Amino acid sequence: MGATGYGYYRTSIFLAMFVGYTLYYFNRKTFSFVMPSVMQEITLDKDDLGLITSSQSLAYAISKFISGVLSDQLSARILFSIGLFSVGGINIIFSGSSSVSVFSGLWFLNGLGQGLGWPPCGKVLRKWFEPSQFGTWWAILSCSMNLAGSLGPIIATLMAESYSWRTTLFLSGLSCVLVSVFCLLLIKNQPSDVGLPNIEVGAKKGKGDSSSDDSTLKEFLLSPYLWVLSLGYLVVFGVKTACTDWGQLFLIQDKGQSVLMGSSFMSALEIGGLVGSIAAGYLSDRAVAKHGLSINGNPRHALLLSMMAGMCVSMYLFRVTVTADSSSVWILSLGAVFGFSSYGPIALFGVIANESAPSNYCGTSHAIVALMANVGGFLSGLPFSTIAKYHGWNMAFWVAEITCIVSTVCFFLLRNIRTKMGRIPKKVD
Repeated sequence: MGATGYGYYRTSIFLAMFVGYTLYYFNRKTFSFVMPSVMQEITLDKDDLGLITSSQSLAYAISKFISGVLSDQLSARILFSIGLFSVGGINIIFSGSSSVSVFSGLWFLNGLGQGLGWPPCGKVLRKWFEPSQFGTWWAILSCSMNLAGSLGPIIATLMAESYSWRTTLFLSGLSCVLVSVFCLLLIKNQPSDVGLPNIEVGAKKGKGDSSSDDSTLKEFLLSPYLWVLSLGYLVVFGVKTACTDWGQLFLIQDKGQSVLMGSSFMSALEIGGLVGSIAAGYLSDRAVAKHGLSINGNPRHALLLSMMAGMCVSMYLFRVTVTADSSSVWILSLGAVFGFSSYGPIALFGVIANESAPSNYCGTSHAIVALMANVGGFLSGLPFSTIAKYHGWNMAFWVAEITCIVSTVCFFLLRNIRTKMGRIPKKVD
């Protein structure tokens, strides 16, 4: 009876969060998806576009960090539903607006609402799934972003061409509002809310020495590896965001490709990202199982560095080889390879940040590296578009490419530094 109860609630809760977070992500990117259509109706230069996208990235970085703390004190079900409702309402208002200042203000509020999405999901997953299942379901739930990112550009483009970009944003916002009500009804914070025994009781089993793994906040924050990870994540996420936000405009304006090809490139990137995220988690888990974790270095580094190198190569080929006469297969292949190579490291940075931190600062560790990643997302907005405005898209993508190469080389040189953050337990063998 208990198993049946867990199975039913796990299924309904997971599906609600999957559908809900798919809409979260779709409504985070709707402006980027319909950007070409908006520019046909409203005069917007590159600085205007950068201001709008950066305002959202800045708000999202702040909100996600705060939400990570709030989700431990407040109801995850209510936070998730309120965030989804607010994001939908803001998109509906956005669909009736026309000025850059209003666009920027509303997209900033969209970013604040977006931050309420993922941290509650993590809390609910921990409460409802065994530790041995947690990583798998986390990876599957994260695929909701790839689903929205792959189908979103095509759906948004076709709707914008068939109706208008305003109708697209209105309907996507309305979907969020409606689904938020179902999420509020279906999501349960923990098993005890429905009369089932809780799975997670206090601190879960330790591995012998985990109880002596507690470090002070100062010891944790002074760990060099925390900031190596943070800077690496900043670059990777910033470069990935630059490609997802500006890739289709680069193809259309500089490479002479069609709007549909630009949207198809974005979809290929997200499909590659879906495969890359799952592959990164599975393959790096096998490396850890084979070699184990140690104080210096990490078995996941080899795969992480390989994927970062793949980002550099695919960006170079995208910038140099694509022309107006390039085949669609080649362009879509580059998009898929870049997506595979960029989403893999994004998944790995989060995993490594958690497992390398002291047991009492795992959440803080992930919050810090995620905050730095969103700083990278902010830099991929207005600063990146400013480079494109004065020096062209080709130069802007060259800067992103060089930044990625330098980051990869530095990470390679530091791959064997002490990765154990905070105090080293006395019992370490």
